[in-house]
Amino acid sequence: MALLQISEPGQSPNPHQRRIAVGIDLGTTHSLVASVRNGVAECLPDDDGRVLLPSVVRYAPEGKREIGYAARSHEVEDAANTIVSVKRFMGRSLADLGEHAQQLPYAFEQPGATAMVTLQTRAGRKSPVEISAEILATLRYRAEDTFNDDIHGAVITVPAYFDDAQRQATKDAAKLAGLNLLRLINEPTAAAIAYGLDNASEGIYAVYDLGGGTFDISILRLTHGVFEVIATGGDSALGGDDYDAALVRWVLEQTHVQPQSLEDWAALRVAAKACKERLTDSASTLFELTMSSGASLAQSVGREDFAQATAALTKRSLQAVRRALRDADLTVEEVKGVVMVGGSTRMPQVREAVAQLFGQPPLTNLNPDEVVALGAAIQANQLAGNNSAGELLLLDVIPLSLGVETMGGLVERIISRNETIPTARAQDFTTYKDGQTAMAIHVVQGERDLVQDCRSLARFELRGIPAMAAGAARIRVSFTVDADGLLSVSAKEQGSGVEAHIEVKPSYGLSDEQVAQMLQDGFATAQEDMKARALVEARVDADRMLLATQSALDADGDVLAPAQRADIEALMAQLRQAVTSDDAAIVEAATQALAKGTEAFAAERMNRGIRQALAGKSVQSIS
Repeated sequence: MALLQISEPGQSPNPHQRRIAVGIDLGTTHSLVASVRNGVAECLPDDDGRVLLPSVVRYAPEGKREIGYAARSHEVEDAANTIVSVKRFMGRSLADLGEHAQQLPYAFEQPGATAMVTLQTRAGRKSPVEISAEILATLRYRAEDTFNDDIHGAVITVPAYFDDAQRQATKDAAKLAGLNLLRLINEPTAAAIAYGLDNASEGIYAVYDLGGGTFDISILRLTHGVFEVIATGGDSALGGDDYDAALVRWVLEQTHVQPQSLEDWAALRVAAKACKERLTDSASTLFELTMSSGASLAQSVGREDFAQATAALTKRSLQAVRRALRDADLTVEEVKGVVMVGGSTRMPQVREAVAQLFGQPPLTNLNPDEVVALGAAIQANQLAGNNSAGELLLLDVIPLSLGVETMGGLVERIISRNETIPTARAQDFTTYKDGQTAMAIHVVQGERDLVQDCRSLARFELRGIPAMAAGAARIRVSFTVDADGLLSVSAKEQGSGVEAHIEVKPSYGLSDEQVAQMLQDGFATAQEDMKARALVEARVDADRMLLATQSALDADGDVLAPAQRADIEALMAQLRQAVTSDDAAIVEAATQALAKGTEAFAAERMNRGIRQALAGKSVQSIS
C-alpha cells in the first residue's frame, strides 16, 4: 500500500517547487527587478526588452497614472505632476530639503513640524512613500508577468547611509505595493554579493556606489561565502543629480542666462543629464535648449569643463572613502579591488579619481546599473529557501552609533557604529533623585558626546518604578537592531519588572548635511567633546553631592555643633559657585572638598543610626 504525503500547513504540496523571489533596486534615477533563473541572477525586462525602469511617476489627467518611460517624457511640460528622484524625499522634512526645494517644480506640503513632506498633485496630496510604492508595484507586476505566477517575496536595497526613518519609509512603500519584504540590504553589500559569487573573489574589497541621489562606500572582507562589512560611510545627499545641478550652474555662469520659471529649471536638469551622459563617450558636446521665454541657450561643454565644475563633489566622495578606510584600519594598498556601482560611476572624472586614489583601475566588468539588483536577487533566492547559489552568510553593519541621553545632556552609546547587524545590546542605568518613580528615555543617533550635537530618534517613558533612594534602582535599557537596520528599544526595572518598549519610527530622516557631517564632526571635535563631557560629568557629580548633603542636614543636622554646620554650609556654597565655572577641574576640586568636609558628619550619622537600632535591646537578643 502506497503512503500518502500530506504537507505541513502553508507548505506547497510539491516539496521541490521553487519559491519565486526577486531582488529590487529602488533607485533615484532608475529601478530594476532581478531574479535567479536556472541558477543565474538576471534582470527582468519589460515588454519592450528594457530592464531599466525610470523612477518617474506622473499623475496624468482623468485620474490616470504613468510610470517609467511614459512619465519621463512629460518631465518638462507637466513638471508639477511628474515626480522624479522621489527617493531623495523619502523620510525628509521640508527643512531637510532646504533651498533645493525652491528650484523644484513641486508644490511641497508638510502635515506637521516633524512630518515627511508630501507633494500636491492633480491626483491630490501624495507622499514619497506612495509614489515609491507605484514604482515598486510596477516592478512587482513585471516579475509576476515574467513568471506567470505570484512572487513569494522581495529583497529591496537601500543606501548604506539610509537612517531609520528612510528605511522605515522604504518598508512602508513595499507594503503599499503588495510586496512581502524578505529583507532590506545595503546597496554596496548587494553589489559585493554579485561580484563575490560571480567572480569567486576573496579578500578585501571597496564598493564605491555613486547613484542618482546618494553615495555609499563600504569596505568588505569576502571569505568562503562570508560577506563581512568592515566599515561603511558615504553621503546621503550626493549623487548624479548633484552633478547635473553643478553643470547647470556652470552653464548659467558662462551664458549669463537666468531661468524664468520652474519649467525652465526642469528643462535645464533634463538637458544637463543628457549632456553629462554624452560626455561619457565624447570629449566635448553642446548643451542647448530653448527656454520658456523663447530665448535659446547654447554652450559648448568639454569633458575637462565638466570635471572642474564638479570637482568639489568628487572630492567629497573621496573624503568619505578615506574615512571608511580609517575606520577599517586599512591602507589603500590592502584593498584588493574597487567595485564601481551606480550609473553615475560611468563619469570619466569619477573613475579616474578612484583609480588614482587606490592605484589600480576599478572593477567595471559588471553593469553598474544592474549589479545591485543582481546581488539582491541572489540574497532573495537564499532567503526564499531555494539556495541554488549555495550557502551565503551576510554580515552587514550599522552606519551610525545609537545611544540614550543621560543627566547633563550627555550621550551614552549603547550600540557603536560599524557594529555587525542584527545585534542586541543592553546597559544598566539608575535613578538620579530619591523617590524617583519614572524615567524619560531619549534615543539618539550620532557620534558626538552631547545630545544637542546628535539626531533625536525617539522618546518614551518608563513609569511605575518603586520609590527608592537615588541610585538604588536598576533599569536595563536594551537596544535591538534587526537585519533591516531598524531599531527597537526597551527599558525594564530589574526589581519590580515594570517595562516599557518602543519601535523607533522617526517621522523623518536626517538633514542633508547631518549624515555626512556626523562622523567628520566626531573626529574633528573629539578634544572639544572630551572637555565638554568632563565638565558635564563634574557638574552632575556636584549636583548629586549637594542634594545628598542637604538631605543629610535636613535629617540629622542636629548632631552637628553650630560651627561644624556653618563649615559644611560654606563648603556647599563654594561648590555651588564652582559649578558655574567652565573648568571641570575646579568643579571636581570643590566636590572633593565638600566630600572630605562631611566625613565626620557621615560618621556621626552612622553612630546615631546604630544607637537607634540597638535601643532597648539586650546583648542576648542581638547575639
